[in-house]
Amino acid sequence: MDKVKYVIEDGESEVVITKSRFLGFIKKVKTEDEAIEFINAMKKKYWDARHNCMAYVIEGDQEIKRFSDDGEPQGTAGKPILDVLERQNIKNAVIVVTRYFGGVLLGTGGLVRAYTEASVEAVKNAKICEVSDGVRFNIEVDYTSAGKISYYLRQNGGHEVETTYGENVIIDLIVDKTDEKALEDKVTEITSAQARFISKEDITYGICGDEYIWEL
Repeated sequence: MDKVKYVIEDGESEVVITKSRFLGFIKKVKTEDEAIEFINAMKKKYWDARHNCMAYVIEGDQEIKRFSDDGEPQGTAGKPILDVLERQNIKNAVIVVTRYFGGVLLGTGGLVRAYTEASVEAVKNAKICEVSDGVRFNIEVDYTSAGKISYYLRQNGGHEVETTYGENVIIDLIVDKTDEKALEDKVTEITSAQARFISKEDITYGICGDEYIWEL
């Protein structure tokens, strides 16, 4: 199973297929009530559209998944939208796709492709983070060791949050929880057991492309 992903910044899309306009919106939500509120707001804003189809996934002890075709043929809109969320393992998010009918029937396959494309493009235009369990360290080392530790982090998927230079070097860094022991062993090896581990805490952090976000 892929790691869980969350929406950090909402996204939108517009797709035109055979004269029909499909407007896609993905939004971060924390509860089903928030999802429903957003859906109703989109229906009110785009009251003149033919359809406002939707799907959402809310995590919890009992995961909530809902979708609606909003008048489109059964299985051609809401389920394809939900499939986009599920394939990418995006949680706590709602997608609404609004359709302005262009006068040409698209058929079952055409509708599925259109609602899928509008959803996928909205996701692409959003900021989505892959979430992991990690450990954040503050370590004090000498200057020679600092360079070697930085190199180790770059080669092994760690992240250097901040480095402070003084009499010694203090490195604020994040590694995946599964790499905690390896990092401790490597720092001990590099510094000949002279490193000072100032602090260590378990965190949840997100990876958005090359960007790390540790306050989700």
